[in-house]
Amino acid sequence: MSTDVIDRDRTVDAPRAPRLQGSGTPWRERFFHLSLWASLAVAVVFLASLLAYVVVQGWPRLDSRLWTNFPDIIDPTQGGAQSAIMGTIWVISFTALYCLPTGVLTAIYLEEYADPDRWWNRAIEINIQNLAAVPSIVYGILGLGVIARGLGFGLTVLTASLTLSLLVLPIVIISAREAIRAVPQSIRQASLALGATRWQTIWRQVLPASVPGMATGSILALSRAIGEAAPLLLLGGLTFITFNPSGVQSQFTVLPIQIYNWISQSRAEFATLASAAIVILLLILLAMNSLAIWLRNRYSRRW
Repeated sequence: MSTDVIDRDRTVDAPRAPRLQGSGTPWRERFFHLSLWASLAVAVVFLASLLAYVVVQGWPRLDSRLWTNFPDIIDPTQGGAQSAIMGTIWVISFTALYCLPTGVLTAIYLEEYADPDRWWNRAIEINIQNLAAVPSIVYGILGLGVIARGLGFGLTVLTASLTLSLLVLPIVIISAREAIRAVPQSIRQASLALGATRWQTIWRQVLPASVPGMATGSILALSRAIGEAAPLLLLGGLTFITFNPSGVQSQFTVLPIQIYNWISQSRAEFATLASAAIVILLLILLAMNSLAIWLRNRYSRRW
């Protein structure tokens, strides 16, 4: 009987959860929600307007002549952007070849081997974070002074690729570190407990699990590099080239520089040609971003 009385007393004396006054959503929350939707709508409308304008203006030149013909100053109606497209492919391919292995290996060292208490490791991390915010024109000056003239590589595809590699290397390192850090420690501990070495754990457990994040960050970094024009203007990215690169020591031009050159011309045909080249560049960027999304969704794991 006494136990029932105590239970009833506890039931009566138990604190009740406070109730919110009013049944509707507060007006501040509704206003904030509407503000978010309005900001998104403005961004989407402006982006769609720009894309529609570019496609409509460049539609007359969106044909095979654009990627099969070379630039023509005299007759822009027959000119194309083959040299710029091939130059872009050459530069971005060697940029990926130089920066991706370096960035991934650096991320592995900083996350799996580096002692955070050592001053040089802290200095490396601070410099990587600072270099990610440096303007691209600074990398162009560095590439011109050190790579092109100091190392004697000249104004070639090799110089442009190394400069763009330095530009996107911090982004690759940061994204790879985040992907490695997302792998649970229990995976590493289980692998080590079964007798695997640290390198076997990294190679067979950590890296396969972090591939989606690494691939996504790397492709987005290369997407930034493919649209850069400022550093390449200092590195010999010529605006009028009627041949494709034949090696890393060849002269080159890329789509952003070719577009800038056509836009600066006074004739309306060049503006149409530039708009068509912008569509080609956007399609390349869209394909790269779509590949990043597919890799992330295809190989991502939930722990």
